[in-house]
Amino acid sequence: MATTTHTAAHTSPASLTSVTLEVADIEAAHRFYGAFGVEEYVSLRACDAHSTGFRGFTLGLTVSGPATVDGFVAAAVDAGATVLKPAAKSLWGYGGVVQAPDGTIWKIATSAKKDTGPATRDIDEVVLLIGVEDVKATRQFYVGRGLTVAKSFGGKYAEFAAGASGPVKLALYKRRALAKDLGVPADGTGSHRIVLHGTPDAFTDPDGFAWEAPEPPAPAQS
Repeated sequence: MATTTHTAAHTSPASLTSVTLEVADIEAAHRFYGAFGVEEYVSLRACDAHSTGFRGFTLGLTVSGPATVDGFVAAAVDAGATVLKPAAKSLWGYGGVVQAPDGTIWKIATSAKKDTGPATRDIDEVVLLIGVEDVKATRQFYVGRGLTVAKSFGGKYAEFAAGASGPVKLALYKRRALAKDLGVPADGTGSHRIVLHGTPDAFTDPDGFAWEAPEPPAPAQS
């Protein structure tokens, strides 16, 4: 896995406002995410940083029912994604896992085991789930940065309250458990290929995930 030193926590609070995926082919990535239907939830920027194996995170979509899960999986596959886990029923509901051409892993799921209406293209929730070595320690690191814990299950899982200005929620899970859930080996090296925004000062967390300050809006054209 990637090993990156992290900076000490500062007093400036962080709140996840946006997520940027770093991709090798930005035009192809724009086409994929437009067809997949999630372009409003992620930004893209070109990057050729070395990255192999599991990048340590997944983006999860929570939707209304199995037919909607199937629709998003089909749209992703039609646009070039690879199926890592076919959509199927489980104890907790119904879901599947796909990997985008740029390497990002997406999990699409619902807690409903049966449809109560037609398939839609609506997304109820987007969660960035990052795999960490020590959930408790990383949870405390983010609490120190100003995030508020919404759910916590000891050293297994933690979820932070969504920011008012951001559509994506941040959660933590053990790295090996996350890889197993996604159906991939846990090993990986190099860049995570994801950047988080929503902090006045840049920092890197204990597992090497980088945060940057949001870019200021472009000046209005006269």
